[in-house]
Amino acid sequence: MNSPLTHFDAQGQAHMVDVSAKAVTHRIARATGRIRMLPATLALIQGGHAKKGDVLGVARIAAIQGAKRTSDLIPLCHPLPITRVAVEFRIDEAASTVHCEAQVETLGQTGVEMEALTAVQLGLLTIYDMCKAADRGMVMDGIRVMEKKGGKSGDWVAGD
Repeated sequence: MNSPLTHFDAQGQAHMVDVSAKAVTHRIARATGRIRMLPATLALIQGGHAKKGDVLGVARIAAIQGAKRTSDLIPLCHPLPITRVAVEFRIDEAASTVHCEAQVETLGQTGVEMEALTAVQLGLLTIYDMCKAADRGMVMDGIRVMEKKGGKSGDWVAGD
């Protein structure tokens, strides 16, 4: 029986997928997520008054670093030569939320969905870390892949 779970061999043992026969293609993944907080916490971020400094600037760097270090954090991910990481934050005052979107690209034999997801999560975790003294009740959610391009399986876009 063939399993759709590619990280297991025929005996059910975890392994790193062999991508050596795959073609090198331009691969792109885009992921999103958000962190909800108290309006006063969002005001600290917007005003640049957080005790630890420029929250979104530091979170952007953390997100980029997270994408680059994904294979160190997720045991069966391949180390990839990432060619681009773009991270954007959007503030939604009405919902007292910061949205994060990361796009990761490579020329490689496997996709960069995990790198995009890791970038988003590390960006949001950094916001939490920098603002937790003001608001320990922040909630991260909605973390998901929105789009992937390239590779044998082709392009995919999340349906809403």
